[in-house]
Amino acid sequence: MISLTSPVRTRAHDWPAPFKLFALAVATFVLFLVNDLWLMGAALAVTLGLYALPGAVFFKAGIRRLKVLWPFLVILGVWHLVTATYEEGAQIILRLLAAVGLANLVTMTTALNEMIEVIRWLATPLRRFGLHTRALELAIALVIRILPTLVDNGTRLSDAWRARSRRRPGWRVVVPFTLLALDDADHLAEALRARGGFLE
Repeated sequence: MISLTSPVRTRAHDWPAPFKLFALAVATFVLFLVNDLWLMGAALAVTLGLYALPGAVFFKAGIRRLKVLWPFLVILGVWHLVTATYEEGAQIILRLLAAVGLANLVTMTTALNEMIEVIRWLATPLRRFGLHTRALELAIALVIRILPTLVDNGTRLSDAWRARSRRRPGWRVVVPFTLLALDDADHLAEALRARGGFLE
C-alpha cells in the first residue's frame, strides 16, 4: 500500500473496510496462484479500469503513486533479460503492478482509522493471551501513513538535485534522503512520547 489520499470521493469510500481488505487479500492470493501471462495482463487491465472508473483526476493520482515502483520494475526487467526468462519476468512485473495497484486502490478509498479498527479486530485473539497489540496497530498505521511522505521527500530531493546539476541524482541523494528520514523518525518518536507512547 503506497497511498492514503484520494483527490475525489468515490463509491468505494462508503464500502466497509473489512470487505475491501478481504477482497484485496483474496485477489492478491489469486494473483500469486496464476502463472499465465495473458491472465496477468487481464488482471492489470482490470486494475487500470478500476482506477479509470471514478474519472481522470482519480486515475492520474493513482497512477502517479505507482511510479514509485519503477526502480523495482527496471531491476526485474534487466535481470530477466540477462537470464533470458522473458515470460517469467513479464508475469512477475504484471503481477507486481496489479497487486500493488489494487492495494493502492484500497488505501486511497479507506480511512486510516477504519483500517486500524480492522487490525484491532484481527488482533483480538492475541489480546486474549495477554499480549499488548497497541504497538502492532500503531506500527502498521505508521507504515501506511509515512510511506507516501517518504516518497514525496525522495521526489523533492531528486528535483532539487536536477535543478542544480545536469547529472542524474542516482546514489547521490541516498545520504540526504536517509538523514531526512531519520529526522522525521526522531520527530515522530518525540510526538509519540509526548502523547504517552504505547500506553493504553
